[in-house]
This record gives sequence, structure tokens and C-alpha cells, in this order.
Amino acid sequence: MALAEQFSTEDLHPIDIVEHLAEHHEWDFDRVGDDQIAMAVEGQWRTYSITLAWSGYDETLRLICTFEMEPPEDKLPQVYEVLNRTNDMCWAGAFTYWAEQRLMVYRYGLVLAGGQVAGPEQIDRLMSEAVTNAERFYPAFQLVAWGDEAPATAMQVAIAEAYGRA
Repeated sequence: MALAEQFSTEDLHPIDIVEHLAEHHEWDFDRVGDDQIAMAVEGQWRTYSITLAWSGYDETLRLICTFEMEPPEDKLPQVYEVLNRTNDMCWAGAFTYWAEQRLMVYRYGLVLAGGQVAGPEQIDRLMSEAVTNAERFYPAFQLVAWGDEAPATAMQVAIAEAYGRA
């Protein structure tokens, strides 16, 4: 059964849809408020914190996917270089590093101007892509921060998307 067939989205708030999806995937979540939800999604490399927030003012559904990362201070230039290389490979969304919070962050904003409505498949894909990108580039970030690899070399692990598991 398609996600759209499980519930009607006509009058659902985007965060209500996210809550239904989190229940569907059996993810731990907390409805922070009417316009915000936070959840934990287990990946292969680690657990990712995903927060989605709706801004009615600018009609945007914002996604932030974070994971802790504490690279040595002297490795930050290489981390920022691998971030630039990573963002060149991301079609939607972008990574940034919040040094003060020691978090790697993947961000995406889905603009729904003019009263557009995001369907459950679209929102599910948005969340899945965040985790997929975090999983894809996590090894490159780690190789630069802790493995003494050059950014270009570390990116070789993320050149192609992996399919399946060994």
C-alpha cells in the first residue's frame, strides 16, 4: 500500500504527516510543538537526529539531520574542504559543520509556496535522502578527521552510492 493511501493529506499539517511517517517506520520521535518534530533514525554508521519544522510565514518545511563529530582542531581545514567536495556531490540539501555544537549537519528546505501541499511520499523521500547522504559521506568525514586522509582521497569512498550490504 502506498503511503498516500494510508491517510488523506488534504487537511493535514506537514508535521502531522511526518509524525505518521515516524510511526510507520517505528522511529523514536518527540512532537516538540505544533510546527516541529524531532526523531532518532538508526543508520549503519550511527544514529541520526532529524528535526523537521514548518514555517507558515515562508511556507517552508525545514529538515535538519545531525550527528556528533568532534574533529581535532588542526583537522578543521581538511573537514571544511571535504564539506565543499561533499556539497558539490549533493543534488539537494547541503552539509555544514557547527563547530560550537560539535555537530555535522545536513540541511534541506522544501518550499511549498502558494498553498502547495507535500505528500507523504515526498516527505518520506526527504527524510530518507537525509539519512542516505549522511551514511554516504560519513566515512569521508571520518577519514579526514581521524584517518589522516587527504580530502580528495577520502572522497573516493563516496564517489558512488552503495547498493545493498556486503
